[in-house]
Order: sequence, then structure tokens, then C-alpha cells
Amino acid sequence: MRKELRLTRNEDFQKVYRLGKSAANHQFVVYYRLNQTVEKFHLGVSVSKKIGNAVVRNRLRRKIKEIVRLNESQIKPQIELIIIARKPAVEMEYADMQRSVFHVLNRAGIFVKSGDKR
Repeated sequence: MRKELRLTRNEDFQKVYRLGKSAANHQFVVYYRLNQTVEKFHLGVSVSKKIGNAVVRNRLRRKIKEIVRLNESQIKPQIELIIIARKPAVEMEYADMQRSVFHVLNRAGIFVKSGDKR
């Protein structure tokens, strides 16, 4: 994931949590908010220590970022989003994880079809 597409600062995360909306399924929670000052979307990924050790958390984080990176053209612009992984996501295969991430982004209204850019 390109550096300019990442949410990194704690203040940015807190602003999305406080002012944003959320959507969830069994494996992931997404917090999102509209930000007119950014051109593309910004992504933050959060994985709790309850999920597993550092190796497990980082692997899960990398998979989520890769799923978003490969499909960044289908995510609405000017959105700040945080994807939080839940415990069931650890046992998922990549394809199942991809479907689950798409599902939760679709529930939030962030994921757009190929021709629709609104």
C-alpha cells in the first residue's frame, strides 16, 4: 500500500472513530468518514493483541492491505477508513478473507462497482 494512502497518526484514527460511521460482519469492522481534503481514500488497519502474537497480527495486516491495494480503484475517493480484524479472520484463507472484506465495505457503501464512481 502506498504511503500516501495510509492513516498513520493516532489523531487521525481517533477522528474517524469519533466522527465516522461503522459497519461490521463476523470477521471485520469498518469505521469510515468522508474527508473532502483528501483526493483518494486513506486506510488504517487495526489488529488487537487478542488476535495472536506479532507474527499472526502482521500477516493478517499485510493480507488486508494487499486486498485493498489490489482493489483500490473500486473504493470511493475522499474516504478515511479503518478496518479492524476480529478473531475469526485469523483462520480464513485469502479468498474467503477477500470476500469478507468486500462484503463489509459493500455494507458500508464504500465499495463501488467498476463503472460507478459515486
